[in-house]
Amino acid sequence: MDALDRLAEPGLDLLARVDALLAAGAPEAHPVWPLLRRMQVLPGEALRAFLDLHPAPLAAAGHAVRRLVPGYDDACAALTDPGVWSGPAATAYDEARTALLRHLDEGPESLVGRLESTAGYADALAHWVEGSRLAVARVLAEVLGSTEAVRVRAATASGTAPGTGPASGVEAASGAEPALGVGPNPGAEPGRGAAAEIATRVLSVLGVAYDGAETLLRQWSPSLAESTWRSTGGASYHGASLRIG
Repeated sequence: MDALDRLAEPGLDLLARVDALLAAGAPEAHPVWPLLRRMQVLPGEALRAFLDLHPAPLAAAGHAVRRLVPGYDDACAALTDPGVWSGPAATAYDEARTALLRHLDEGPESLVGRLESTAGYADALAHWVEGSRLAVARVLAEVLGSTEAVRVRAATASGTAPGTGPASGVEAASGAEPALGVGPNPGAEPGRGAAAEIATRVLSVLGVAYDGAETLLRQWSPSLAESTWRSTGGASYHGASLRIG
């Protein structure tokens, strides 16, 4: 259990209240609006989805891929000896053997190269998840102890939140539904402003985290492409003679 796991329950409770307040709208021209349009999700729902990301399965996947490499090493060792034979068929075999060795383990485009790249990508993703979870935990700790959190809790203390009319602009942008029910509340107006501030801080950090994932994909994509067979393109010696010894 990491810091984000420990903060998950109070964080989700606070952000559910934030979502309910924002479902009725946010202050005009507030910085939360571009974040909502970009993320297409309210902060509580965004956090709930992010909590499912853990570094351990990704790190384990990287280790599992690396465990396949020795099998390729064994295959390459078996192909290294050219054999004691001669003739056109032996020449054809030698060309094919050399091409197969290159395909198995010669450079980043070989099968072993792609395995190593796949494992490296898994490691990079695990590192990204670990760092991103720490960043999200930090912002949650900050907002949970903020004055905005007090205002949000006061505005939702009765278990209700504004939003009795048609779907608001935030609902239209995110597709979210109010999390705490509906009904008038005297503290709603200052509560919505505080909710917008909390949402801005949380969504900003989550946005940076997802930008990091997209950057990793762009960086690693060339190394993760399919390894294609590089044929020798030589002549066929089918039916040619072969001398052994």
